[in-house]
Amino acid sequence: MQAHPLKRLWHSIVQPLDAWLMLFLGLLLILSLLVLYSASNETFGKIDNKLVYTLLSFGVLWLLAWSRPQTVMMFAPPVYVIGVLLLVAVELFGITVNGSQRWLNLGIMRIQPSEIMKIALPMMVAWYFQHNEGQIRWWHYLAGLAIILVPGVLILKQPDLGTATLIMTSGLFVLFFAGLSWKVILGAGAAFLGSLPIVWNLMHDYQRRRVLTLLDPTQDPLGDGYHIIQSTIAIGSGGPWGKGWLSGTQTHLEFIPERTTDFIFAVYSEEFGLAGNLILLVLYLAILSRGLMITARAQTLYGRLMAGSITLTFFMYAFVNMGMVSGILPVVGVPLPFISYGGTATVSLAVGMGMLMSIANIDRR
Repeated sequence: MQAHPLKRLWHSIVQPLDAWLMLFLGLLLILSLLVLYSASNETFGKIDNKLVYTLLSFGVLWLLAWSRPQTVMMFAPPVYVIGVLLLVAVELFGITVNGSQRWLNLGIMRIQPSEIMKIALPMMVAWYFQHNEGQIRWWHYLAGLAIILVPGVLILKQPDLGTATLIMTSGLFVLFFAGLSWKVILGAGAAFLGSLPIVWNLMHDYQRRRVLTLLDPTQDPLGDGYHIIQSTIAIGSGGPWGKGWLSGTQTHLEFIPERTTDFIFAVYSEEFGLAGNLILLVLYLAILSRGLMITARAQTLYGRLMAGSITLTFFMYAFVNMGMVSGILPVVGVPLPFISYGGTATVSLAVGMGMLMSIANIDRR
């Protein structure tokens, strides 16, 4: 007996989606709408935009989850090359905003090419190792490092140290899952620590101020230290259970800067307290666990490398944002995944989740 057409249609829609990941992402969306409504002074403007971008993001997620990983992998080289060329175009013709040259004006819209590299870079490195599967030698890791450094250096020149570091780290995760020796990893870490004085001298003034502000934000409480001071006040005042939804005084008296984007975690912490933070952390850890499970079950080298990189990069973004807002890491422009307001970041995260679901579904095709 054939299934009802509507039932078959519904099955074809939900079949590519990973039920656990969709559950966790759905809960994050609910939390996002609650805290964004409060952070927006109880207005619906940004809520409407968030829903539009969320629908677009989940449409992209579904398309990628429905696609075969091998098909998506074929686009890695051209997307990577286009991303690098756009970064070069930023260097030559980019728009300068707040002292950083990160944008390209295409007439009808502005784009930030570094966002493309968040996915294109690990895709390219994973494609390269898949292409050389079975014959990987030490020089392949050097070539992979070169693939990482080309866009990384271009983004550093914008200057955008935070984005460059996070994007290059996503590529390094691929090298790790490709079997890079622990001796090399520990040696590279020791070399990096030894080079910190040189790195310090190469940093821009605003980057050095961010590090110094992290150590003592009270040195400039109305300038560079203002963000950290206000966010830590909000987090601390939330206590164990929070002040309650829509009752955050730091939020509604507008002491928290960028409270709908990079510092939305301070709003959330003030209103939902430690208990709410634990719920949010459990959701992120659940996504991490599910992603690592998909990584372990991946049937191809490309699938394992991409799934591992996507999973660890996602969790790293959450960790860096929470650490930044809590005052234990320097302030960098990293949104809280699926919670912060921002269309580009939401779409790029959805692309990663769609690829992860595609890799999880390969054994059912």
